[in-house]
Amino acid sequence: MAATQGHIAVKRSERGAAGEAAQSSVPQVEEAQRVAPQDARRLSKLFFERLSVLEEGTPEYQYARNTLIEMNLSLVRYVARRFRSRGQEMEDIMQVGTIGLIKAIDRFDVLLENEFTTFAIPYITGEIKRFFRDTTWSVHVPRRLQELRVDLARAREELEGRGNPEPSVADFAAHLGLGEEEVIEGLVACNGYDAGSLDRPIEAGGGKQQTGLVADLIGNEDPALALTENLQALKPHLAQLDERERTLLELRFGSEMTQTEIGKEMGLSQMHVSRLLTRIYATLRESLLAEA
Repeated sequence: MAATQGHIAVKRSERGAAGEAAQSSVPQVEEAQRVAPQDARRLSKLFFERLSVLEEGTPEYQYARNTLIEMNLSLVRYVARRFRSRGQEMEDIMQVGTIGLIKAIDRFDVLLENEFTTFAIPYITGEIKRFFRDTTWSVHVPRRLQELRVDLARAREELEGRGNPEPSVADFAAHLGLGEEEVIEGLVACNGYDAGSLDRPIEAGGGKQQTGLVADLIGNEDPALALTENLQALKPHLAQLDERERTLLELRFGSEMTQTEIGKEMGLSQMHVSRLLTRIYATLRESLLAEA
């Protein structure tokens, strides 16, 4: 076979004894990725015919399959261009689309006499859509809601094209034939597709003024949270104290009385109150450390 556009060189090699019953050897194609699409369609048909009679796992089978993949990468590039505005690297989209191409090659039946291009494009498109659906959401949501997001986006475009710049929930529901609760659920799920940066500026006045960053709206950790945790941890140990010890703690921390005032209340000296409180503190501290 003559070379096509300087990119195809065809050589014939003799089959071994194990392959004599099959058809003649597949042609050798150099620089398969640079084969023109029209030539790729013609050669793909020939390679699929050979692939159907070759034994899987043999070097010749692998060569035919790999050459089919390389010759038809233009289909992946064609489909991938439709998704270039999705914010993902084109290289990643190409890799995912190539997986769809490989699946199409492995499942294509040359006996059905279908055009491989028509057969492969849905596989490639489906694989890329699955990639965006399953891996690009910042927060994972059910597939039903992922698909509803796409329907809502299309509905918004159509409604805006009819002169409705801010469609309401009722507008979406009527347009899609869904219940308003389902529409609301879908609109909330849309918030999980993209994660906003904490360094994103907050704009006011129609975007003409910047009033700070999103991070400025995030509150600080409440110190009372740690106190609450400590109190919860102390509860079982406080229950093990006797009545006088609990009364001392209640007067000291509940009523915020001084040791002298506690002593007058309980008929004890200030020094005695100090020793009792110190002992109680030590007991509680040892119990907490042992638990930790």
